[in-house]
Amino acid sequence: MALDKTGYPPLDFETFYNIIDGELSSTQNNVRYGINPFTLEKNPAVPVSSLHDVDRAVEAAGRAAKSWAEVPWDTRVSAIREYANAIEDKAEDFARILMMDTGKTVNLARDEISTCIQYLRGFCQLSLPSEVIEDAKERKVVTRYTPVGVVAGISPWNFPVQVACTWMAPAILTGNAYIWKPSPYTPYCSLKFAELGQHFFPPGVLQALSGDDDLGPLLTEHPNIQMVSFTGSTPVGKKVMESCSKTLKRVVMELGGNDPAIVCANVDPVSVAIKIASVAFCHSGQICIATKRIYIHEAVYDAVLAAMVEFVKTLKLGSGEDAYTGPINNKNHFEYVKDLLADVERTKLTVATGSTKPPSDMGGYYIVPTIIDNPPDDARVVVEEQFAPVLPLMKWSDEADVISRANNTNMGLGASVWSRDMDQAERLGKQLQAGNIWINTHAELQTSAPFPAHKQSGLGTAMAVDGLKACCNVQTIHTRPADGTT
Repeated sequence: MALDKTGYPPLDFETFYNIIDGELSSTQNNVRYGINPFTLEKNPAVPVSSLHDVDRAVEAAGRAAKSWAEVPWDTRVSAIREYANAIEDKAEDFARILMMDTGKTVNLARDEISTCIQYLRGFCQLSLPSEVIEDAKERKVVTRYTPVGVVAGISPWNFPVQVACTWMAPAILTGNAYIWKPSPYTPYCSLKFAELGQHFFPPGVLQALSGDDDLGPLLTEHPNIQMVSFTGSTPVGKKVMESCSKTLKRVVMELGGNDPAIVCANVDPVSVAIKIASVAFCHSGQICIATKRIYIHEAVYDAVLAAMVEFVKTLKLGSGEDAYTGPINNKNHFEYVKDLLADVERTKLTVATGSTKPPSDMGGYYIVPTIIDNPPDDARVVVEEQFAPVLPLMKWSDEADVISRANNTNMGLGASVWSRDMDQAERLGKQLQAGNIWINTHAELQTSAPFPAHKQSGLGTAMAVDGLKACCNVQTIHTRPADGTT
């Protein structure tokens, strides 16, 4: 087989397979087709996995996990680094497929691939050595971390490869085998990521299974899978947890978010408006940690609103390099967003910019970036996670009151405070009930910092050493000298 410039067999980005035990695997006529969010045309066929496919993958993963766990840490690090280099070599091809997958603009697709590479390399800089608790003549106590075995990763449709890398890399690095289940809406880039990985990991260490909504339960209930990582909505997360409980699987979840931002009276209105809107409307708001509720001090409310409206009017919809945001990813969510906007219209909320109707001159799942001016706190657009380019702005005047309003949700993924007074910013930030607090910024992540979730936004902690530990069993060894020894 001819090799491409990277030294590996070229990837065929037109046909898509499961990856089972180091090989491409089809399901013959049992296939499904994704939809391109830009054009609403059918994407290529992908497999619909059956229990037979799951059993084959789990059996291969079980075998691989035993031998991979014995591979030295540095060797596993080298394999992941080489894998990251190969992804980088094919970054443009992956970005093109990711656009077809997700509806991301070309710049956002490139950014997701670049972030995946950063994550893979970043995790390789971490370590998880044994910890000596006590080392005395009469007793030694050591804690070490051993791989759980087979990890199934269920990834979302909004960031299908980036989110998967937050669990795939730690799982493989710590000596586990990883079975990747992409969303039925966005399987394409994930399958090719896994296919490329076969050049760097032994058969069974990294596998991928495409399927429909029936595939997830086959993994979460499988008796020979020891851990499930899930990223998605809170309602589905509850079902995943219930399913995993049948076999007492380890489960880690990153679920919904309804992130508030508190804007104080002393900010620069234009600067803050642009920074917040840039995050809120990125990827059409389809980001779990996007700002979704903005509380602005009444002293600067009108100025921030005006600046944000002017900025949002400049945001171009489309797919090219001059576009800021693309369409909604899939029809089901598109219909939800349309219903949410219909509720805005029914309840006669004030639309500062945008529209309650999709644009009539674009063929994909497009929604016009829309700002809602000072809706009541019980409006659907405030209470629900929009996951869309629809942003409510509300006034506040009292610190205790705005903290209460910001915390009045069962979600607790992220929150931000914007103030020139750092004492005020930190005071407010410490009162917010969320796993990730940002001061004068939002949605910044790095592999060296834990990414936790509070309330019903998740379970367990991703990233950093905490993410490595989540993929491991903790083992404590207590040692005393044998009788008669000194």
